[in-house]
Amino acid sequence: MGKILVVDDNQDILVAARLLLKQAGHVVHAEQKPDSIPALLKNESYDVVLLDMNFTKDVTSGSEGFHWLNRILAIDPSIVVILMTAYGDVDMAVKVMKAGATDFITKPWQNEKLLATLSVAVNLRSSRREVDDLKIKQKQLSADIDQKYHDMIGSSPAMQKVFETIEKVAVTDASVLILGENGTGKELVARALHRQSPRADQVFISVDMGSIPETLFESELFGHMKGAFTDAKNDKPGRFEVASGGTLFFDEVGNLPLAMQAKLLRVLEERRVTRLGSNQSRPVDIRLVCATNMPISDMVAKKEFRQDFLYRINTVEIRLPVLRERAEDIPLLINYFLETYARRYKRTNMLVSAGAMTKLQTYHWPGNIRELRHALERAIIMADSNVLQPSDFLFPAEPQKEGLVFESYNLDEIEKMIIRKVLAKHQGNISHAASDLGLTRTSLYRRMEKHGL
Repeated sequence: MGKILVVDDNQDILVAARLLLKQAGHVVHAEQKPDSIPALLKNESYDVVLLDMNFTKDVTSGSEGFHWLNRILAIDPSIVVILMTAYGDVDMAVKVMKAGATDFITKPWQNEKLLATLSVAVNLRSSRREVDDLKIKQKQLSADIDQKYHDMIGSSPAMQKVFETIEKVAVTDASVLILGENGTGKELVARALHRQSPRADQVFISVDMGSIPETLFESELFGHMKGAFTDAKNDKPGRFEVASGGTLFFDEVGNLPLAMQAKLLRVLEERRVTRLGSNQSRPVDIRLVCATNMPISDMVAKKEFRQDFLYRINTVEIRLPVLRERAEDIPLLINYFLETYARRYKRTNMLVSAGAMTKLQTYHWPGNIRELRHALERAIIMADSNVLQPSDFLFPAEPQKEGLVFESYNLDEIEKMIIRKVLAKHQGNISHAASDLGLTRTSLYRRMEKHGL
């Protein structure tokens, strides 16, 4: 049952409404003076306002009802307003609905009809509150997830150019292609574009295109209907529908098979998706951002990537510099990660010695910022002192780690050392390293996560 505010200048109407609605289980507040509405809404939370359209004797235009309807919706946009009048007609009903009212009844009312209308209205109010709560939770969740991606650090000319491009492009709906090696911060840029866009209050959906099996591609991206295939036990929206209104981020887009590129191209051109098992297409409104560490132009030349699809996804292209090309940013990043992980692991007054700083600045960082972050985190955890020394940072290229000289016969340690060496050999390129190791990209990612690489 709901809390109902009834506003009418006729005392008999208020008495009749109060008796009927209380008997049905509603909480009812009756008010003769519409001027009291703002104060009542400020002090109470009503589900439904049952509002008379005419408060001045002999006036039948309904203008006062429209005035107070607008005032009520300005105070609480999700409240349900039902207007009532003794002079209702179809034209008036249409005007009322267009103005934002939920329904329209004429006086004298039929009790059963009024109760049914209010029951629907109370349920609608409940649904609106649930939607509002979900939006608030979604916004907070997005903010929490986004927090770890919030800081893009760099004062180098290369990074300043990236920042300038983000600022120019973010306010548009242009498709963006982000190019850069693994660990350079491509998702950071994608989230920055979303955060500074008109879509910032909507969802940011990230999809790792390299991890979706080809057999599940259409189901994951376009959705499916119940019974579309063996395990389709319920209707499920795809990533396009979920991201509608917000930003859709395709990471590792260079891994897309040609056949899948063709299907995506059609969706991006038509801005409509059709779920598996359905003949009905659905409109989607997304801002597309893609990223890859692969040489996409070379792939087009070799017919490994569709040129028309490339045109569609890179209205603007952003190239991220590797860490070794922005060495002046390394001390800034070191200080940031040092503070972050010292706080996380409760290590107070942590410092980096001059020798360690020199070592970190001269290392070539094949894994870029991700490798630097992991190096600082490990050093803070393992260090015996509050001042990090060069010996706290061990890299694959150092003499004690070169070659395949096994210091242990533990298979996990041997696998970890080999993966490190191959990653260093290919300067952090996952695709090339996976190929060299005879693994799929997904398998290599799993092993890297297992060993904390």
